[in-house]
Amino acid sequence: MSENKNNPAQYVRIGTRYRANRVDEQYDTVIIGSGIGGLVAGTLLAEQGQKVLILEQHYTAGGFTHSYFNKGYEWDVGVHYIGDMGHPRTTLRRIFDRVSREQLKWAPMDPVYDRIILGDSAYDLHAGEAEFKAALLDHFPDQGPAIDEYLQRIKACKRAMPGFVMPRLMPELVGKLTGPLARLRRPADFNRTTAEVMAECVPDPTLRAVLTGQWGDYGLPPAQSSFMMHALVASHYMRGGYYPVGGASRIAATIVDTLRQYGGDAMVYADVDKVLTENGKATGVRMKDGHVIRARHVISNAGVLSTWHNLLEDEARQALGWDKHFEKVRPSMGHLGLYIGLNQDAETLGLPKTNLWIYPGADHDVQVSDFVQRNTDDFPVVYISFPSAKDPDWNNRFPGKATIEIVAPTHWEEYARWLGTPWGKRGEDYEAFKARLSERLLEVLFRHVPQARDAIDYHELSTPLSTQYFCRYDQGEIYGLDHTPQRFEQGWLRPKTRLPGFYMAGQDVMTAGVGGAAISGVLAAVSVLGLNRAGSVLKLLGG
Repeated sequence: MSENKNNPAQYVRIGTRYRANRVDEQYDTVIIGSGIGGLVAGTLLAEQGQKVLILEQHYTAGGFTHSYFNKGYEWDVGVHYIGDMGHPRTTLRRIFDRVSREQLKWAPMDPVYDRIILGDSAYDLHAGEAEFKAALLDHFPDQGPAIDEYLQRIKACKRAMPGFVMPRLMPELVGKLTGPLARLRRPADFNRTTAEVMAECVPDPTLRAVLTGQWGDYGLPPAQSSFMMHALVASHYMRGGYYPVGGASRIAATIVDTLRQYGGDAMVYADVDKVLTENGKATGVRMKDGHVIRARHVISNAGVLSTWHNLLEDEARQALGWDKHFEKVRPSMGHLGLYIGLNQDAETLGLPKTNLWIYPGADHDVQVSDFVQRNTDDFPVVYISFPSAKDPDWNNRFPGKATIEIVAPTHWEEYARWLGTPWGKRGEDYEAFKARLSERLLEVLFRHVPQARDAIDYHELSTPLSTQYFCRYDQGEIYGLDHTPQRFEQGWLRPKTRLPGFYMAGQDVMTAGVGGAAISGVLAAVSVLGLNRAGSVLKLLGG
């Protein structure tokens, strides 16, 4: 769909509406799911001459990069900020420039991209390594050596990532044979827990809490998370945060436009029923309306657990054998999303381009444990983002208005009683429950952004049931598989599967976040093309 700034509601709906008579009988590659991994894979394959179709069951393409419009406001649902976009030679910038034909533009946030609030104290994470250290030394003047050691350890993990990625592009047997050598070359910290590494290099517990204050970006507190995952996130934002000009929907809009220029398409309201197999090979998909679409290659961008439970028939499951590995992985947390519209613009209200991470205190693990065990009603983290302040094009589309978004973890079990109820019609008790949650989150907002109180025009809350409905994650998980050390030891989480013709993309193949999913799309495209024919695509990962 072309850009139409006079009709924002149309503008954020991206993709061709599916009809059986609008698809061809045969494609080179069919991709299930239009999250960023599927979009990147499909566009790169189309660029290389393949006939590509992306199928999305939602009303718009983009996955967690999509935006939605309601009551005269627009909100992103997952793109709150992205790092490494300030220089055209970074890996992610090269990927996005390639798949958008440089039509996707990025605006820097404030130099302080994240503010970590522990109880009544606030600490700023500043763009630039020297500035990052200087800002921390203002609070921790005797911790210079510890900060230096921490920075060296996250750099070492980042440098080791090619040795983690490349075996996933090799045949599985070769990957198994070379895996032990690759692990020997990794730094010792690579797949320990974040808490273990931080306890060694940062003696001050408050400084540890500040440095790990972005754990919400990957969904696990320090004692549970892989330090490699923490290091990737911390280094990803070290040069600052960026936001797509024109809002999050510009990501999918520009990529789908490129995909179409190469002869491919992305279809929405396109609900896939099953992946089809014949003679031990994936051969296409059957839609919910019964229509069959044939393809030489099928890529699932729907998540490992959702793919297994919802998209595969017995023959495919037997070939893949994933079920014997499931005890080693688990779904990530669910979340609440409060979307707020304000009747004044961001400049008038003094809204920052800085994200707020708000914690009850400095012990992330205890706070999460208490929350999970219902020992407290305090959210272990509340994240507040100001998208209209970050987007320099916002006032052209929505003059005199602003938006705020709040994200917080929640318990999936609390929503079990509403399972099976239709979206938008879950009943008065559900709406009352959401209203109470909304008030709790608004109380946090008003403590830290008091000027928002009298400007709120509208707000609405999403729960894990919304994620389950729109993204087909069985427990409404936001980050796919949990980012534990054990998860990153799973060699079967790779783009090329044991079922010939069947591939995976998305955050489960690499890591959570737009960046991890985008790289998974590159890996999936390389796997489909084969290493000997994917040279120009593979170059995206170099440097």
